[in-house]
Amino acid sequence: MMKKYQEIADELRRRIVDGDYAEDEMLPDQIALAEEFGVSRMTLKKAIDMIAMEGLLFRKRGVGTFVIKSALWNSGDSKVDEYAGLSKQFPNKTIKSKIITFDILFPPENIKSLLMLEDNQPVYHLERLRIIDDKPYILENTYFVANLVRDLTEDIINHSIYNHIRDTLGLKIGGAYRKIHADKSNKLDWQELICDEHTPILEVEQVVYLTNGTPFEYSTSRSRYDTRSYTITDILKQ
Repeated sequence: MMKKYQEIADELRRRIVDGDYAEDEMLPDQIALAEEFGVSRMTLKKAIDMIAMEGLLFRKRGVGTFVIKSALWNSGDSKVDEYAGLSKQFPNKTIKSKIITFDILFPPENIKSLLMLEDNQPVYHLERLRIIDDKPYILENTYFVANLVRDLTEDIINHSIYNHIRDTLGLKIGGAYRKIHADKSNKLDWQELICDEHTPILEVEQVVYLTNGTPFEYSTSRSRYDTRSYTITDILKQ
């Protein structure tokens, strides 16, 4: 479950990205923000510290906290621990999906092992291209455990699968194991991501778990090297 300071950081980050807080503008004072979010100043400070570490804010001693965009940060960044989906990550952009494959099957041995399935347990297999503002963004290849992620339809796939998982099915996501690495492009990448054999690909491979530790998804997400990057903010526990 996301901690309160993380929720506040997400909202402040959204306001900066959307221009609600303009570059070089001073952030509202911490007392006012703490009252708005209904939290202590300590919780608010932790949220501000988080996005300051990302390069979105800077402090002038005795004056206040100002909005800035670091050279390290860009609008194509995704947090490593993000589960909200593209719809929430890019609320002001047009997001579409192109379904390449959608069927239900018994998975190959490696997928069955990763998802801890028995021989008679089927999965939904889905390949889709995510498109943002008419440009190809991510090529996804996903296996969902069918008796957990039930009732998938093309309409759901064309919108938000994770909204269906959370809001319709009421499943609670506990976490994921993710591996991020570079790869050579393949023929499907050339076709869907508009690249060629010399274009490096960034691939995220993951297994996602419910809060009770049950895996429900195995997927790979592939992007062109110049399209997407991933960030992590690490706050040391004192």
